[in-house]
Parts: sequence; structure tokens; C-alpha cells
Amino acid sequence: MLNTATAANVRAPRRALVSWVLFDWAAQPYYTLVLTFLFAPYFANAVASNPTQGQALWGYAAAAAGIIIALGSPFLGAVADGGGRRKPWMALFSILFIGGLATLWLAAPGADTATIALVLAAFVVATAMAEFTTVFTNSMMPSLVPRGELGRLSGIGWAVGYAGGLLSLAIMAGLIVGDPTTGRTLLGLEPLISLDAATREGDRLVGPFSAIWYALFMIPFFLFVPDTRRGTDAAGTRPATEVLWQTLRELPSHRDMLFFLIARMIYTDGLAAIFAFGGIYGASVFGWGAMELGLFGIVLTLAGVFGAVIGGVLDDRVGSKTVIIVSLLLLLAGSLGILSVDTNHVLYFSEVVPKAAGSEPFSSTGEKVFLAFAVIVGLVAAPVQAASRALLARLAPPDKITQYFGLFAFSGKVTAFMAPLMVAAVTQATDSQRLGMASIAIFLIAGFVLMLAVRAPHKAAT
Repeated sequence: MLNTATAANVRAPRRALVSWVLFDWAAQPYYTLVLTFLFAPYFANAVASNPTQGQALWGYAAAAAGIIIALGSPFLGAVADGGGRRKPWMALFSILFIGGLATLWLAAPGADTATIALVLAAFVVATAMAEFTTVFTNSMMPSLVPRGELGRLSGIGWAVGYAGGLLSLAIMAGLIVGDPTTGRTLLGLEPLISLDAATREGDRLVGPFSAIWYALFMIPFFLFVPDTRRGTDAAGTRPATEVLWQTLRELPSHRDMLFFLIARMIYTDGLAAIFAFGGIYGASVFGWGAMELGLFGIVLTLAGVFGAVIGGVLDDRVGSKTVIIVSLLLLLAGSLGILSVDTNHVLYFSEVVPKAAGSEPFSSTGEKVFLAFAVIVGLVAAPVQAASRALLARLAPPDKITQYFGLFAFSGKVTAFMAPLMVAAVTQATDSQRLGMASIAIFLIAGFVLMLAVRAPHKAAT
């Protein structure tokens, strides 16, 4: 708990707050364009030999990234808390992140095994670096606003991030990525840039585009967000591994932090898997191309913007725990609803007419039901993540904030390989994408049950 009025009520200059929020804007195209709506479905359906193998390969790569993040995040948090400086680490990880994204350009249809392996390795690097940079940006939150405003700041960050994802998606799907059949974009236009449709250069440009976007919009962060070095104390002179080990030994005595980190470990695993495989599943069931995926992404991202703003306000009013629990229930309902849809059925047993070849986007009953449940997921995905970030900031000791955000990232990734691995393994074993996706529900249910045991701190005064 903070004991000084200065520490409890500090508010950074407006340009620092805006620049901090722009991190979410800068990083979001990776999550929106690469991980969820455009590149992942493209890889599974056009680069891999078949969609089932593509989903499995993507799952194994996501699992590998999760292992790297789980091993690195807590140590990096201890290092940063020992020295106090975060931006030098962020600069290093940002360079690697940009390089990984740019390499995705190599993912041409029919690529050989070596190229596919390189693309997957680049995806692993980009995923790990995205999480490593987030460890440091999250840890800066308590130094920017009073604790009573953490929910709003976190929610605004997610909302701005989703807005950045929406704009980047509108640019890519509406102006650049052409449909392989018609050659036109989602808006029915000729692509703004002359690209080879045969080699799917529009889809492959997603990686380099996301890299440029990140590099451009991170400039204010490095210029204006404060990154002051704290005075060296006894802890600061000790090796990072020793400090980390002490924090881990003390964690069981912080009951609520322990329960929260375990719960977050599990439900974030499920949430990440939904984002990683939701677009792939929809594209496989309905045969969606770039146009449908782009429209799908725009709708869900808009839902995410509203959900993040509303969730941030509710966080400061009713508490982070309540927002997380309600969001998890709705997330589970939406996910099970999505899985109730296949080519010929909705709600598992109700037969519907399959989507006709060449029909308008979302014209079939199955697509409409799928979209309705997906919107529920979009509305609550941002609040559960933003509220989790705010709750950690409220629970963590202020002198170990980066370490705990390292553990926060660790809790989100230490088993991050489990959900993708389970999806990949079940998909491969059953030859069913639907059964593979169904395993995600286990993680959401377990996380919800554990969150019930967390005793959240009282709302701080602003």
C-alpha cells in the first residue's frame, strides 16, 4: 500500500498519459491483423498444406512463444525493478518485434518447409517481444495516475488500442488487401498499392505494415512517458535472480495476489486461444476470404472499443474483480455459442441452410449467429484484460511493481502453451477444428472459479 499522499495522488502531464496510451494503439495491429483476423487465417488456409495442419502449426508456434514469455517475463521484471529504467529494454524488444513482423512477408502460398519454419519462428519472436514490452509499459501505470483512476487509464488504453486495430484493419482490408477472386478490397476498390494477387502480397503485407505502424506510433512514448531511475537501495544492488526468487518465496503470503495470478494464468490462456483460433475457425467453417475476415474484424473491433470504454468506467465504480467475473461468464457464453455453429447447424442441433458459394458476406443464418456470439466475445474481451491489468496494479507492492507485472505476464504465459497445444493436439487427433476449439472452455471455467476466491482491495479515492 502506498503511504504518501504524493505517491498515491500523482498524475503525470497530459502528454505523458496520451503517449502511454498510444502504446496500445501502436501494438494493437499485431493482435488485430496478424494474430486474429488476417494473417493467421491466411497462413492456415493458404500457406499451410491444409487448414487443419495450418491450425496445428500455428498452435505449436503460439505454444513455443508462450514458453519463451513464461521463462523471460519474471526475470525481466526483476531486472527492471533493480535498475529502475524500462525504456532501454523496451527499445531492444521493439527492434526485435519489428524484425519479426517484417519477416512475415515471406509467407507466400505454397512456401517450402524451410520458409514456413522461418515464418513461424518470426511469429514466435514477434509474440514474445510484444509481451515483453507490455511488462514494462504496464508497470508504469501507477506512476502516471492515482490508484483510484487505474481502471479508467487501463480501460482507455485498451479502447484506444482497439481503435488503432480498427483503423489499421480498415486500411488493410478496405484499401490494400484484395480478394484473391475479384482482386478488389473490402470496400470494392482497386488496392491502393499494386500488389501481386497470385502470390497474395496483400495478405503478406500485413506483417510489414504492422511493423511500420508500431515504429511510427511508439515515438511519443519514448519521448514523453517518464522513466525516472529510482534511488538505489539494498534490493537494487542485489542480483535480479535473487530478488525474483525472494518475491516468489513471498508470494504465498500474499494470498489474494497468488489466487489472482493463478486465475489469470488460466483464463488468459483461454482468451488468447480464442483470439488465436477464432478467425481460423470462422474462415474454415464458412470459407471466408479477406473481405469477410476484414468485415468480421471491423465489427468485433468496434465492439471491443465500446467494451473497453464501458469496462474502464465500471472498473472504477464496481471494482476490477466484478468486471472480470462478469466478463468471464459472458466470454464463456459467447465462446460456446460460436462453437455451436458449423456448416449446417446453429446452437449445435438446429439445422440451417449452408452458406451458398458466392453469396454476400454474412448472408447465411450460420454466419449471422456466429457473428452475434462473436460480438459478445468482442465486447467483454477488452474489459477482462483491462480490469486484470488494473487489479494487479492495485494489489502489487509499489516497490516491486515491475516484478509483479513480470509475474503478471508470467501468469498469462506460463501455461500459454497449454491452450494452443491442446487445441493443436485435439485438432490433430480428431481431425476436427471444432473439437479442438471446444477445449478452450475448460480454461475459462477454471479461471472463473479461482477468481471467486480473490479478495479485491477497496476502491481507492481519487
